Parts: sequence; C-alpha cells; structure tokens
Amino acid sequence: MKNLHEPVLVLNANFAPINVCTTKRAIVLMLTGKASLVLNGRGFIQTISRSFPRPSIIRLGMMIKRPRPRVKLNKREIFRRDNYTCQYCGQQKKSLTVDHVIPRRLGGGHTWENLVAACAACNHRKGGRTAEQAGLRLPQNPAVPSSSAYYIFGRYVGHNNEWVPFLEGW
Repeated sequence: MKNLHEPVLVLNANFAPINVCTTKRAIVLMLTGKASLVLNGRGFIQTISRSFPRPSIIRLGMMIKRPRPRVKLNKREIFRRDNYTCQYCGQQKKSLTVDHVIPRRLGGGHTWENLVAACAACNHRKGGRTAEQAGLRLPQNPAVPSSSAYYIFGRYVGHNNEWVPFLEGW
C-alpha cells in the first residue's frame, strides 16, 4: 500500500522537529502510546474492524535528547546547496559533477568550502587547476548550508505544506 510509506514529520515533546518516518511507523508509535497525533491531513486507513488516522505530523510523548542535526557532506547535498546549478557557468543541467575549487593535489580539502557543483564541460575545462588559473569565476564562495529544520526537512515540504509552521524557527 502506497499510503503506508508517505512521510510523517516527527516532533519532539517540545514540538521541535527531529525526524521523518513513514505512515506505518507513525501509526505503530501512536498505537503503542509513544506518540500522539498532531495533524491528520490525509484521511483514514480502514481495516476490517477499525479505522486509523493517516497522520501528517506526530509528537513524541517523551523528550528525546540528541545533538542538533547537521547537514551531511555528500554529493546530493552539494547539488541541493548549489540549487542544481553549475557554479562556473550558471546553467542548470541534469548531469552535474562535484568539483574541488582548489584541487586536492594542491592541498584543497574535501570540505563544504572547497566543493561546488559543476557541469561536465566546466569541470573538464578547469581540469586540475584552480578556478583563477582556468579563467573561471565563482559567483559566491561555497559555504556550509544552514542546519535549520526547514533546510534539513525541506525536500518534503513540496508535498506537505502543513509542515511549514512546525519547521520555521528551529
């Protein structure tokens, strides 16, 4: 059933967003008393003897202490930070690569500040040189993306607009 795999926003006891789980997992958490329904914007799941709400947002009953989430350094997040746009020519392309602004052989590290999205043509043109040596310019210096809840869970917001008030401000 497709309905059981829809994303559900999980809030901590203080209403801070901490995770996204499936509808099936959210229903299990509610049935075991570990979570309560905050928002049901999706209707109900009907079984033979009962009907269960299809939650959009649930809240845990007990406070979970955990460190503030960080955005992981990976290819997908670099493309997302750079809005799926080549940072040298400014064109949105389907096939992007990750480029080291300062090549690793010249001491450039594998960090947020040294990685950008680049199209294959610009990456090939740059080669193993710095952007200045290749005659390319970056419109802005790459940086670590915000670790706000809206950024971390933002990829789900397009289909779940009801989450926005719970993500803003964290």
